[in-house]
Amino acid sequence: MFSHIMIGTNDLDKAKAFYDTLLGTLEVRPARVDGHRIFYITKTGVFSVTKPINGEPATCANGGTIGFAANSPEQVDKWHAAGVAAGGTPIENPPGIREGAGNKLYLAYLRDLDGNKICAMHRIPS
Repeated sequence: MFSHIMIGTNDLDKAKAFYDTLLGTLEVRPARVDGHRIFYITKTGVFSVTKPINGEPATCANGGTIGFAANSPEQVDKWHAAGVAAGGTPIENPPGIREGAGNKLYLAYLRDLDGNKICAMHRIPS
């Protein structure tokens, strides 16, 4: 559905450690480093983190959320626990089921080290 998502960071080494740990729970290999950026490349898309090229501090998007697909509710829970252990901040409700518009989703939300809102989601079959 997307070609890539890129977010900013003020500390690339800390961001890499955080996302390597977090995305590893979703079976994503550690990031490839390319100068001031890191890339996680999968069959379904590319997620990357960069130091802003304009020299200004990185900030999070107000109202934005980046969702990562998970294979099971247990994988969502593992993602959430790994994110908190790596320094992420739990936000919204604890991991669990949310329903709406005929869909049943198992979700967990965090803020990463730079304040970006991220989510792990598993679609529960009806």
